[in-house]
Amino acid sequence: MKFSEYERLAFERRPDGVLLITMDRPEKYNAADERMHTELARVWTEVSADPETRVAVVTGAGKAFSAGGDLGMVERMTGDYDRVSHMLSEMSDLVYNIVNCEKPVVSAINGVAVGAGTVVALMADISICAQDARIGDGHVKLGVAAGDHAAIIWPLLVGMAKARYYLMTGEMVDGAEAERLGLVSKAVPREEVLPEALRVAEVLATGSQPAIRLTKRALNGWLRMAGPIFDQSAAYEMLTFLGPDVVEGAAALRDKREPRFPSARPPGASERNADE
Repeated sequence: MKFSEYERLAFERRPDGVLLITMDRPEKYNAADERMHTELARVWTEVSADPETRVAVVTGAGKAFSAGGDLGMVERMTGDYDRVSHMLSEMSDLVYNIVNCEKPVVSAINGVAVGAGTVVALMADISICAQDARIGDGHVKLGVAAGDHAAIIWPLLVGMAKARYYLMTGEMVDGAEAERLGLVSKAVPREEVLPEALRVAEVLATGSQPAIRLTKRALNGWLRMAGPIFDQSAAYEMLTFLGPDVVEGAAALRDKREPRFPSARPPGASERNADE
């Protein structure tokens, strides 16, 4: 792997073939801009092919795991067919490249994980989460359908009733509750997240590599069967990026207020009346 080709990800080789990958944009709480999103989609194919890596651990620099998609990126995508089409392809690569990565992936969720950050956090084979971390998929609060990873993994992890609840309301869940629900593998005190993730990675890296890798491949057959559901949800998310609600959703985030979605106005109500 050529680490120098990455701008938003930092790498550290640890003993026994463990590769620590850090989303490295702490001043933005590791929010994924176009560059980081591209690198997150690409890195897993390189991890899979890298002979020096047996296990990858992914975490976030600073206080957050990842604050999701950068708001500027969201605003640049809104109503832009070419950008939306590119993102549809890239978000599929991100999900499927983690699923198809030959090596195990462990996420060390050291803080808030939303949006694009939740993709990496939950698509990882094993997830170690801070008890006080906040995890969620806030797509509906932005005014777009829950695409990314949500439809492919949440029902398998927490069941359909809980998946419907959290994905349709956009509510967050803390790490302790996420462990209880089965959304993450384990929740530990914040200061223990990375050490525990590295401990688990060492267990995987020093175990039988064919046995562990083939077990991952077999288990991920469930995700491959759900592939058409994911593809549909990703297309729906990108479709809603071309509508009016996401414009209001992004503006509300920028202004730190509750959104007033056009689609939620009473029939015949004008924008002026809705603001009154």
